Amino acid sequence: MIRLLLVDDHVSFRQPLAFVIGRQDGISVVAQAGSLAEARRAIAERPVDVAVVDLGLPDGDGVELVRDVRGSNPEGAVLVLTSVTDRGHLARAVEAGASGVLHKSCAIQAIVDAVRRLSAGESLLSPTEAVELLGLAGRQREEDERARVTIGRLTRRERDMLQGLADGMDNEAIAARLSISVETVRTHMVNLLHKLGVETRLQALIFAVRHRLVDVE
Repeated sequence: MIRLLLVDDHVSFRQPLAFVIGRQDGISVVAQAGSLAEARRAIAERPVDVAVVDLGLPDGDGVELVRDVRGSNPEGAVLVLTSVTDRGHLARAVEAGASGVLHKSCAIQAIVDAVRRLSAGESLLSPTEAVELLGLAGRQREEDERARVTIGRLTRRERDMLQGLADGMDNEAIAARLSISVETVRTHMVNLLHKLGVETRLQALIFAVRHRLVDVE
């Protein structure tokens, strides 16, 4: 009997899927979870052979759970079932130990077949796909490290500039908010773009949003 953990925060998706999969011969859905915390409690309480995991959880990244599942049972397997299309995110999941990735739009039978294959020790990824994703994950780690160094060099005022951009403000509005001159704002902006290695304010804003440096309403 394949012991299955199903992790997805959308109850309307998770429960019907659990019902259908649970009716398959040789598969038992031993636990369901809607969050990272619930899933961690589930794997602490009982071993699982296969975990079907969404990456977008309300209290954390599903990639963390991939590591947890693999750590609790090295013989267990993780199938990422998600609507995420960012290959960098998927690459991190594979690097963490996921043995397969399926999009949520796939047929239920494809999920069942994937669970059986993973339980039998197969991988859903070809060697070429695995190498490509692992390489992407490595490059992304390097980019993230460079970004962390860059973020560490930003001054308080430069972060204020980024928040001003996120709020859709021009130089005059930012100057009024911070009680500084427009010329000083221009100087901070020039320094900010130089540090980030970008040419435009839009590129600076994209960097800030990607690395959660600003609050965007």
